Amino acid sequence: MEKPPPHAVFVPFPAQGHINPMLKLAKLLYYRGFHITFVNTEYNYNRLLKSSGPDFLNGTPTFCFETIPDGLPLLDANVVQDFPSLCDSIKKTCLAPFRQLLSKLNNTSLSNVPPVTCVVSDCVMSFTLKAAQELNIPTCELFDNGYMNTVINWIPGMEGISLKDLPSLIRTTDPDDILMNYIIGEVENAHNASALIFNTVYDLEREVLEALSPTYPPIYTIGPLQLLLNEVSPENSLSGIKSNLWKEQPGCLEWLDTKESNSVCLCQLWQYYCNVSTATNRICLGSCKQQEKLFVGN
Repeated sequence: MEKPPPHAVFVPFPAQGHINPMLKLAKLLYYRGFHITFVNTEYNYNRLLKSSGPDFLNGTPTFCFETIPDGLPLLDANVVQDFPSLCDSIKKTCLAPFRQLLSKLNNTSLSNVPPVTCVVSDCVMSFTLKAAQELNIPTCELFDNGYMNTVINWIPGMEGISLKDLPSLIRTTDPDDILMNYIIGEVENAHNASALIFNTVYDLEREVLEALSPTYPPIYTIGPLQLLLNEVSPENSLSGIKSNLWKEQPGCLEWLDTKESNSVCLCQLWQYYCNVSTATNRICLGSCKQQEKLFVGN
């Protein structure tokens, strides 16, 4: 009897910047012979259908999609969910449906897929670790890479950084802050993974990785994922599977062609963490003060 292929279940955090690298890694393992199950939240699954059409997530017989609820009310809109509410809901509600999904996939007589051999989850989706451990399934977590000038000297491997270099969500004096406690809990839970995967190059972040190694599970650097994926021929069975939560707007490239060289600044701002309108206005004001001709988009 032929040995079934390894089966990896991928679980990204339900945000665009987290889904992108997770999907790239899933494709790379698919090309190495893995059966892939990619798990989206129900809300983002519907957004993906709206952005790319009803046939987009059909996948292949060995690259499949599943969903779990995120615990928030389903919205009939293409908007970013409230970040604190989403994190709080994921922590409280996602374990049970994910446990049920793993059990369903492992019932091979009904699921018609190979038994799950590993779970690859986002570094802030640690509920997956508990569900996988209950079924003795190995797990990996993917890590994608004035007063504010106060130097921080107590983080190993990151000497010389300042408060302004850290994510704004942890710069709080409220001990009950939802986001801060969510991140602290996820970082602690990473100790329970079988391995940690970093989307980076070892030589670029050697000091940080070596500081983490003694206290965390085995660490593997496999990035940049996009360069690895570019080595695969573009004419392949997964070329149509993308991760865009918003419908692509090709007209922006036509607009870009009408502008002078070096006159456009693209700002990629994470809507969860900042007021995009305010941040864009500040960039525009800064450009005006420098008396430069600059078009800003995000």
